[in-house]
Amino acid sequence: QGQLVQSGGGLVQPGGSLSLSCAAVGNIFSIGAMGWYRQGPGNERDLVATISSGGIAHYADSVGGRFTISRDSAKNTVYLQMNSLKPEDTAVYYCYARIRSNSGTIFTSHWGQGTQVTVSS
Repeated sequence: QGQLVQSGGGLVQPGGSLSLSCAAVGNIFSIGAMGWYRQGPGNERDLVATISSGGIAHYADSVGGRFTISRDSAKNTVYLQMNSLKPEDTAVYYCYARIRSNSGTIFTSHWGQGTQVTVSS
């Protein structure tokens, strides 16, 4: 069964940039939509951005124009480039993917382990 392995994140000053990546590894036949969600302190997990298997991206209003989602299908990897970061972007970021395994007939939802992004001076 496939799993998602995240990397990136950390501490950055307001106005700075960070990038996240998430690789799908394991028993994978096909990957559908991929995306990023975040969960701030005391908040629910909210959508940040998604990208379809065909490369169509969708962004939350709060990050549009500042964040860019992309994917490399050959590497089964999704990326999130975050620019002009604000303190309110501070959260744990989770990647997400719909994966069909080699032995499966349907797509199932998978989550990464989460990575902390802190925007603070």
